[in-house]
Amino acid sequence: MPAPPPATDPNTTEEEVTDNKLVIYQMMTRLFGNKKTVNKTYGTAQENGVGKFNDISDKALQEIKQLGATHVWYTGVLEHAFMTDYTKFGIPLDDADVVKGRAGSPYAIKDYYDVNPDLAVDVRKRMTEFEALVQRTHANNLKVLIDFVPNHVARTYRSDAKPAGVEDFGAKDDNTVAFKPNNNFYYIPGQALQVPESNNPLGPALKGPLENGKFAENPAKASGNDVFSASPKVDDWFETVKLNYGVDYQNNRTKHFAPIPDTWTKMRDILLFWAGKGVDGFRCDMAEMVPVEFWAWVIPQVKAQHPGITFIAEIYNPKEYRNYISTGKFDYLYDKVGLYDGLRRLMENKGQGNTADITKVWQEESRGISSHMLRFLENHDEQRIASPDFAGTPLAGIPAMTVSATLGSGPVLVYFGQEVGEPGKGHEGFQGEDGRTTIFDYWGVPAHQAWMNGGKFDGGKLTQDQQRLREFYTKLLNLSTGREAIRKGKFYALTAQEGTAPAGVYAYLRHTAEERILVLVNFSRQNADYALTLPANALTALGLDNKGTFLLQDLLTDTPPLFFQPTVKTSITLAPMSAHVFLLQKK
Repeated sequence: MPAPPPATDPNTTEEEVTDNKLVIYQMMTRLFGNKKTVNKTYGTAQENGVGKFNDISDKALQEIKQLGATHVWYTGVLEHAFMTDYTKFGIPLDDADVVKGRAGSPYAIKDYYDVNPDLAVDVRKRMTEFEALVQRTHANNLKVLIDFVPNHVARTYRSDAKPAGVEDFGAKDDNTVAFKPNNNFYYIPGQALQVPESNNPLGPALKGPLENGKFAENPAKASGNDVFSASPKVDDWFETVKLNYGVDYQNNRTKHFAPIPDTWTKMRDILLFWAGKGVDGFRCDMAEMVPVEFWAWVIPQVKAQHPGITFIAEIYNPKEYRNYISTGKFDYLYDKVGLYDGLRRLMENKGQGNTADITKVWQEESRGISSHMLRFLENHDEQRIASPDFAGTPLAGIPAMTVSATLGSGPVLVYFGQEVGEPGKGHEGFQGEDGRTTIFDYWGVPAHQAWMNGGKFDGGKLTQDQQRLREFYTKLLNLSTGREAIRKGKFYALTAQEGTAPAGVYAYLRHTAEERILVLVNFSRQNADYALTLPANALTALGLDNKGTFLLQDLLTDTPPLFFQPTVKTSITLAPMSAHVFLLQKK
């Protein structure tokens, strides 16, 4: 039996692999089931339509499961500030001066204990409809993720649905001082809030509810993006207020964590409330803006009552990755500053990308923590691959998504419409024409609607190209969970060193004792010829010798089987923007 590869082999990682590959399907819940195609700029919910919990049918969930998903991230579930009038249901009208877009930001929460009334067919039964969606999701063998927004709340925050005995944020604050450890908010004493003059939430030609350039808040509270000013700028998160976890930002960020700050206990109770409704995990918005000590305190408490619940951190500082995993107890972190950014440069066709960026991720940034990194190419914050602002074609996602899904044993995410090449076209309103699918406006998502086909969820209106793209995603995502070498195998790079492959080509192995997979991708928009050999260290890592003939069977495409000898260079022609996932076997 060959000896194990040396620990200093530069082509291997020290990754701690797991056998729990998550495939997360993210949807903007208010857009997912919307069948209207009017798409009027700044349109109302009545004009442009809005999707409901009930639109996410058993058939829709079965198709998401068939795509390869294990989890559904329902984005925008919690009640947030918006401009639609639900006062007849006892829901206060929000002031447009502190709301972004008609539909509002799903990250400006105005009641942590309620769900967005936009998403309900019967507004009075909105929580019941959400609970039914959770049950329906579970019945289709999928798990439920929702957003937890711990850093900030809407300026109009007031919980009408809180359980008995729960006090609202700020109810007992001393607002005569800038900071107290047990205050829930930070204050600017003696100064009233001045909303940005240049804020036009519905554009210069329209006025939103109560819009007059003013919002009554005295003293002003600090804004969500750590702006301690009574006059936040229009580019600030001025529609939100920062929550106080016991950190005095204006006094050298001194920490006051004993006794436990009131905000900590309030947030723990909110997490337990939603976990009690069957939610299986939380994507924690801007988690690094909240002290890691809070996460270290709260996550074990929630997991003690709900074993197996998942916590995902949105985090953009690689220097804090290990801290938020080891100390903060997060299961997974965003891998944006790393793999996403490197893949994007390769996809953009500007000549700035380099496959060395992929090597850097597994060699430096994610060494030892790769299984904790959530990989993605699209989400609600990022531009659509097919948009001219990004790659201009959804085909650029084929090699990149293959790397995202197979580089490690950590989770991978796909954003609704990505799998059918949604380009994010149109001036939706507040979001503007920016290559993204709006999170602030009521809108229809055309490529997704073609797959939805009026609620049949059968792809009946997709073009042949869109159908082929979705077939690719279906094969890839199912491979990522169905093949043990990808799900829990070790890693070995074949093209880590410069000059071992043509520009834009990358190759690596994932392997267990029972299965060996070769991933080969071409980011280039031209054909590329790759000379395949398996060096001695690679064979040793695979537990093989160099004798005999090997067989490559493509699991991702209908490429004919390929025979080769490991020490003899075998040329493989790669089509532009292509990917192959080969099962490697000894003949």
